[in-house]
Order: sequence, then structure tokens, then C-alpha cells
Amino acid sequence: MQSVEQVVKFLGKYRLRLATAESCTAGLISSLVAGVPGCGQVLDCAFVTYSPQAKQRCLGVSADTIERFGLTSEEVAQEMALGALLRSDADIVLANTGLAQAEGEMDGVQCIACAIRLEQHQGIVSETVKFSGGRNQVREQTARYALLQLPYYYERLRQG
Repeated sequence: MQSVEQVVKFLGKYRLRLATAESCTAGLISSLVAGVPGCGQVLDCAFVTYSPQAKQRCLGVSADTIERFGLTSEEVAQEMALGALLRSDADIVLANTGLAQAEGEMDGVQCIACAIRLEQHQGIVSETVKFSGGRNQVREQTARYALLQLPYYYERLRQG
């Protein structure tokens, strides 16, 4: 997909309701969707959980997972996505955690997860992506990338 509008149409075509569980992007993914007319048919809710405590309290992320894998890991992003799926009426969830500004090799590293609930099937996929630029450029690139990847994630999960 090339645009946010196409993703919103995709969600509508497949009758999917979206929730987001955002850390580093702090609501930018859901904000992109909210900017499209008709988004109310496809956007369920957005969780912004920046601190480890909020991730645990609001999304049920395990303290053990955070300790073992780190706050900015695919494992944490996966638990965020599954937690949002359980705590919403959404069919599909996009989650992210990462470092928009850090010293060294972790600078710009973002972990994105997508969880889905279709009929009795539930699944999850995730990936780690590195973006370059300033803090807000990384956040914006992450939000747009995650959203534009949603149809790809959906196809992978539907087949799995």
C-alpha cells in the first residue's frame, strides 16, 4: 500500500477494526488513521503506554519479559499487541516500542508487532526496523511504516 487512505480502505474492505498499542510513536499511528475521513468505521482505540509500568498495567506486559528482553524488544511489542487485542474490540492491532533517540547502534531501532483475531484464529508477527534521522523523524517514519505494512502483516497472519 502506498497511502494511509488505502490502508483505511483495506481495513474497511475486510471489515477489520484496528487498535494500536504505541510506545515510541505515542499515538502517531492512530493519529494518521484518524486523519482519514470515514476512519470511525475501522478505528477502535489506541493505547499509549510509554513507561514500563504503563505497559504492564494497561496492556499486561510481563515484567519478566521486559527484564529478559529489554523494554525495546520484539517480545515486548508482541505482548503489547496481544494485550491490546484482549482489551479491545479490535480484530487487528499494531504495536511498537523502540528508541527514537539513543547513543550508538540502538539509535532509531523500532520493534513493530501486529496481532490479529479472526474467528477462532489468533496470531502475531513482528519485526525490528532501523530508521535514521532526528527523534521526531524516526517516530513519524515508524508510524507510517507500521501502518503501510498492515496489509502485508494481515496476509501473513491470515495464511498462518
